[in-house]
Formats: sequence, C-alpha cells, structure tokens
Amino acid sequence: MALTFKKDLEKYKDIDEDEILNKLSAEELKQLEAALEDLDPENALLPAGLRQKDQTVKPDTGPFNREQLLSFLEKEALEYKDREDTLPFTGEKKGKAWVPKQRPIETRQEEVTTLDPELEEALSSATDTELCDLAAGVVKGEQIRPVLDEPPNPTNVEETLQRIKGNDPALVEVNLNNIKNIPIPTLKDFAKAMEKNTHVKKFSLAATRSNDPIAVAFADMLRENKALKSLNLESNFITGVGIQAIVHAMKENDTLSEMKIDNQRQQLGATVEMQIAKMLEENTGLLKFGYHFTQQGPRARAAAAITKNNDLVRRRRVEGDV
Repeated sequence: MALTFKKDLEKYKDIDEDEILNKLSAEELKQLEAALEDLDPENALLPAGLRQKDQTVKPDTGPFNREQLLSFLEKEALEYKDREDTLPFTGEKKGKAWVPKQRPIETRQEEVTTLDPELEEALSSATDTELCDLAAGVVKGEQIRPVLDEPPNPTNVEETLQRIKGNDPALVEVNLNNIKNIPIPTLKDFAKAMEKNTHVKKFSLAATRSNDPIAVAFADMLRENKALKSLNLESNFITGVGIQAIVHAMKENDTLSEMKIDNQRQQLGATVEMQIAKMLEENTGLLKFGYHFTQQGPRARAAAAITKNNDLVRRRRVEGDV
C-alpha cells in the first residue's frame, strides 16, 4: 500500500504551481486565500506572503516612484518635532570647544550648586589648544584590539595515521584539534592504531565533533596502550555513555597521567560525575583531570583524589633522591 501511495505522488512531482495560480480566477483566488487563513503565521517553512491573508483593499495610487517616496520621507522627517530635553543644554563656545554653563539644580533641600570659582576662572582664561586638550583627556577613545582567528590546524590527517600505524619513533605528539571534517571511521582507525603504538605520548582531538562511538573506541585503546601519557577529548559531542566507557577503561590503565573531557555538548549528570570521582579515587596514575564538576560532592572527591596522586608522585621522587 505504501508503494502504491508513493507511486500516486510521482505524477505531482513536475507540476508548475505558478502556472496553476495564474490560471485561477479572482473568485478561486479568494477561496484559496480563505483556505490559507488557518495556516500558522509562525511557520518559517511557508513563504512570507502565505503566512497571512492579504489585507490590502485600497486601490493603487499609481506606479512606484522612488524619488517621490524619498522626498516624502525627507519632508516628514523635517516636519517632525524633536522631543524637548528635560534639562536644555546651555553653554558658550570657547574657540572650537563648547563649555557648558553650570545651571542651578533644584534638590529636595532646594540647595543651589554652582561651578567652582577656580575652575570657572581657569576655563574662561584657557586657550583653544588647552580646551581641546582638556576635552581629549575627558573623552578618550580606546583603540580596539583586533582578535585574529586561529590559523587552521596544519596536521596532515592521513599521513599522521600512517605514521601511528607504522609506530614511527619520531612521532610523540598528535594534534587533531579543530579539524571538524575527519570522518568517524578515520577517527576509529586512529584509536585502533594507537592500541599498539609505543611512542606517542600525547594525543589531542578537541573540537573534532567526536561522539560516543569515538569515545568507546578510545576507551578500548586505553585498555591496550601502555605508552600514552595525555589524552584530550574536550569540546566534543560525547555524552554520559561515552564518558562512562572511558571511566571503566581507566580501571585497566595506570600509565595515563593527564585527561581532559570538559565542555561537551550536554552535561554529563550527577551519576556520571560520581563514577568519575570513584574512578579517580581508585586510579593512582592520573595527576591532571580537566573537567568542571557541576555537583559539589564529586568535585570535592575528585580534587582530593588528584591531590593524593600528586602527593604519591612527590613522595616517590623524594624517596628516590634519598
């Protein structure tokens, strides 16, 4: 039945709507307009002319005349009366600068405030240059500092992937940050290649539009890789499902010392944050963990766990020196 319905619609595929509308009579157009009255005026998919019925019933006054319209608008603007100021400006011109006169201001106690005599005398005897310098000192524009866009990431994705697969000893850091057009299968290939790599120490794919399947692939990588020290997954589309996979994988990884997972598209939630805090308490290798906890309890537990791990490293270093 669905195929029959679709087949019936094929005959309407090449219909010219404009041709049909041009053939309608005035009465038929009114009927169509009445049928369109119930349409949603907020529907952005409809053309603007179809969201509301035509309410223009006045006859045309003549053909469009641009110059006449501009003259009319200018005349209306000149005849429009400006709004009177609550406190009219009064002042006198000193050279090229206008110096306002201090007018009495009525207060609740009906006190009168006047300009300081010394300041008034200084302003009256000031030269044009001094007044301009004074004005420039009071109203000083601050130069806007241009903010330059970050240059595109120059990393060659395919070449880097092949070097990881070949376990190139010269490749110790991989930076894919801000490359938004890497296909998901390619990112999974990176994770798979990193499982056997023994030289890359730092891997970063922030703002690459990575999602949960990518997070799961890198979680599997963390179970196998024993050389990676830093992993950055910030600013992506990973949800609590992907983060949980990484958290469970970290139970089998004791070589990673830094991880960043902050600024995902949606919040992870209290349950996931508790699992992260528990993982940090059980893991003794992580020394830096980039994530902004929204819950006070997991935040405190995570901070204590990271502090404990750093203290362990410091203690081992001291004992080694001794």
